[in-house]
Amino acid sequence: MRWGLCPPRPGTAVLAVARNLCGPSLLPCRLGWRGSRRLLVRSVTGATNQLPNPDRGKYRDTVLLPQTNFSMKLLGRQQPDTELEVQQKSGFLELYSWQRERKVKSEFCLHDGPPYANGDPHVGHALNKILKDIANRYHMMKGSKIHFVPGWDCHGLPIEIKVLSELGEKAQNFSAVEIREKARSFAKAAIEKQKSAFIRWGIMADWNNCYYTFDRKYEAKQLRLFYQMYDKGLVYRAYKPVFWSPSSRTALAEAELEYNPEHVSRSIYVKFPLLKPPPKLASLIGDSSPVSCLVWTTQPWTIPANQAVCYMPDSKYSVVKCATSGEIYILAADKVTSIASILETTFETISTFPGIDLENGTCAHPVIPDKVSPLLPANHVTMTKGTGLVHTAPAHGMEDYSVASQHNLSMDCLVDEDGIFTDDAGPELQNKAVLKEGTDVVIKMLEAAKNLLKEEKLVHSYPYDWRTKKPVVIRASKQWFINITDIKTTAKELLKKVKFIPGSAQNAMIEMMDRRPYWCISRQRVWGVPIPVFHHKTKDEFLINSQTIEHIIQLVEQHGSDIWWTLPPEKLLPKEVLSQIGGPDALEYAPGQDILDIWFDSGTSWSYVLPGSDQIADLFLEGKDQLGGWFQSSLLISVASKNKAPYKAVVVHGFTLGEKGEKMSKSLGNVVNPDVVINGGQDQSKEPPYGADVLRWWVAESNVFTEVTVSPSVLNAARDDISKLRNTLRFLLGNVTGFNPKTDSIPAKDMYVIDQYMLHLLQDFASKITESYKQYDFGKVVRLLRAFYTRELSNFYFSIIKDRLYCNHENDPKRRSCQTALAEILDVLVRSFAPILPHLAEEVFQHIPYVKEPRSVFRTGWISTSSVWKKPGLEEAVESACAMRDSFLGSIPGKNAAEYNVIIVIEPGLLFEIIEMLQTEETSSTSQLNELIMASQTTLLTQEPLEITADVIKLEGTFLINLEGGDIREESSYKVIVMPATKEKCPRCWKYTAESSDALCPRCADVVGGK
Repeated sequence: MRWGLCPPRPGTAVLAVARNLCGPSLLPCRLGWRGSRRLLVRSVTGATNQLPNPDRGKYRDTVLLPQTNFSMKLLGRQQPDTELEVQQKSGFLELYSWQRERKVKSEFCLHDGPPYANGDPHVGHALNKILKDIANRYHMMKGSKIHFVPGWDCHGLPIEIKVLSELGEKAQNFSAVEIREKARSFAKAAIEKQKSAFIRWGIMADWNNCYYTFDRKYEAKQLRLFYQMYDKGLVYRAYKPVFWSPSSRTALAEAELEYNPEHVSRSIYVKFPLLKPPPKLASLIGDSSPVSCLVWTTQPWTIPANQAVCYMPDSKYSVVKCATSGEIYILAADKVTSIASILETTFETISTFPGIDLENGTCAHPVIPDKVSPLLPANHVTMTKGTGLVHTAPAHGMEDYSVASQHNLSMDCLVDEDGIFTDDAGPELQNKAVLKEGTDVVIKMLEAAKNLLKEEKLVHSYPYDWRTKKPVVIRASKQWFINITDIKTTAKELLKKVKFIPGSAQNAMIEMMDRRPYWCISRQRVWGVPIPVFHHKTKDEFLINSQTIEHIIQLVEQHGSDIWWTLPPEKLLPKEVLSQIGGPDALEYAPGQDILDIWFDSGTSWSYVLPGSDQIADLFLEGKDQLGGWFQSSLLISVASKNKAPYKAVVVHGFTLGEKGEKMSKSLGNVVNPDVVINGGQDQSKEPPYGADVLRWWVAESNVFTEVTVSPSVLNAARDDISKLRNTLRFLLGNVTGFNPKTDSIPAKDMYVIDQYMLHLLQDFASKITESYKQYDFGKVVRLLRAFYTRELSNFYFSIIKDRLYCNHENDPKRRSCQTALAEILDVLVRSFAPILPHLAEEVFQHIPYVKEPRSVFRTGWISTSSVWKKPGLEEAVESACAMRDSFLGSIPGKNAAEYNVIIVIEPGLLFEIIEMLQTEETSSTSQLNELIMASQTTLLTQEPLEITADVIKLEGTFLINLEGGDIREESSYKVIVMPATKEKCPRCWKYTAESSDALCPRCADVVGGK
């Protein structure tokens, strides 16, 4: 009989619901602690749970403490050395080939964007390759066959510049063939360095079968695509303004530019004297005072090339009188006040008129006498900066070129390949660098002509050559282009069907394509694939057809693209074509000297690498700079070739930055070398060896969709996370020793409630982990992992079950129940972090006592859970008991919970029935409820005892139970009464449940006696 009166029992229907909470078929229910609920944070706080010390007492050999050879910590060189050993034992290098040989239905293709073969591996490489490897390992474990062929971008300016800088002055005496050979050797050496690093990071691939853009078969495939596009009319040669790098002496594409936000230009305000007034303004202006159009430019060196002044027909313009000089100016009406302020004067507005009224007017050129600059309408004129009238130099601006095309203006370029004014610029300017002394001279010429109103320095974003880090110019020259106007519409429609992560990247890429007027694919260098065209020696004609291209492709397939420079011209042409154009002795054509843009090189990689007839990858994954680079070039070439996008999904990551968000540079001393991260630096007290898994954890946990910071503090935090995970794994491994899941497992319905509850949480955890990997949200994977192994396992579950694990009989079903849960937790946990931490996962697998061959987590599939684990009612039942437990532990801060007994008083009703199922006896030291409460003894009552001593602690709380969607609702109050234990400390389990200090408690006596 319980203390107090026997309460009336609840109805049978309600009682059935309560009992089902802990039964095999759980009803969805909702049981809550009124106030803020704690569903996932269950750390044991306040008190301590003192457990048997194995080094004290005669019973230490009877306590089943964890047994495993798995190290709690790997110190110093142990971490990298262990990883290398794991790679060898687990067959890291053979894993890719093994999975390719499996007979599975699905295939996952991640196409590797080729890094440049121009330097040592850096953290940017690590970020990119590790992200790809995590995705590949996940999809492989899920059952897909992975297609991933690593590649390298081997041609182009980055490598050629490195080679030329190493050669120094000697480079002037090297032939094109010699430079190409040096560049090839340099690229090969860089590839080997990078490849070794990628292997050490644990990247899964067939490293003996990579793709290289200097491979002769790759080059041949590229030339075939080039001709296909030429044959469709998509490739053409024209004289157009392009981004030009004087420091590299070549044209550049938009993707080869870097924008320097701190560039300083000399901006000027210039007068263009009105020569012939527009007819509609003739009466307004009259002949009394000179009138000038006001123009602003940040590039004074382009003024000599001016061919027109453009206006916006739909905007309003004003004729104003300057208070300082008395001169008459024309400028946009919206700019009158701001320009007057800049010129430190005031303007009196004489008249305002529509821009269209400027039609048919002309101006005098400000520095070239007798030269006329017409006033022309143009839609690119804006009012955001300047005067609303735009200086137009067709040789030095994309929009200017469009205006010149419409109005047949001259497009002569006065600047050579080195960025120097040509002789045609006149004696004052010839041989002067346009960005330096050339600008000085132009400004002085304007001053002399009295057409300079003001000069000021302007700090703004300006394009620089991405390799030489020097400013570029826009300069007209004859180049090869892809007509992307005919491709863009289709490309943008196809992009809408591609999944972008993050989603904002899709619009960013579309906007970049919209801003791109054309794609210049020719480069004036030697290290690359030649544009397979022959130019007439005296006429502006070129030769390319199906016969010439097939002949060249065959030569390239056999010997590589060096043949363009090593073979005489007559050997580069097929005999039938050669005979038609004068024969070998009177050949009037010479091989062109341009090579293809490296973005065309890498943009054709899908055609060489991707499998199947469709040649569409499941995923492209690169940095955000590739939105205007490889993502775009691959798309444009694929659409031009087959009218399809080459990818189904695109994941875009940010750049790596220093701890404070600054760019990495040697001068700042914040460069992080991946090799030093893994193996340590010269002073390992300052630069310890972290191993590859720390690098991989850093990549995974970072918010890679923005900029990614890396520093010693970030790496230390990653190492600490993995150390905590190791401790969790060691506990799991040590406590499944002697357990065989096949013979010792307990059916889920017969397990302890807390063990069933952990399986319930485990299934939810596994589901969320899988979905996060599926969405490539590896940062969420890490957050879920960290929360699970710290809060759910280490702080909560492990602290509760230690007594049952260590002190019960080895084969006790209660202990086996716990081990069943631990084995499942271990399996799910290892698989959940395996794609991120492959070395640790394989190390763990080698220490699981019951795992047989293959001892590899990656060869045994993804997470497997059971639907019977899902029991929402258990979650609520355990939460209610934990709330009472937390009340108890919070009342004895810093003290040993085993030194206390607890009485729980719950008024009659549903909550009492739920808690009663955890303890059928009135008082128990071995019940499920007592295990959760963590006291030495727990008593469950419906009424408070009549006699309570003065030294007790009384706590109160209220629960609102909500079952079956609200059909059953009941609010119940409870009391937790805490009092010192009344019995003696058991010398084996250290609970205060023994009758005397030298006697075992009944549970321990049974266990020891049974042994």
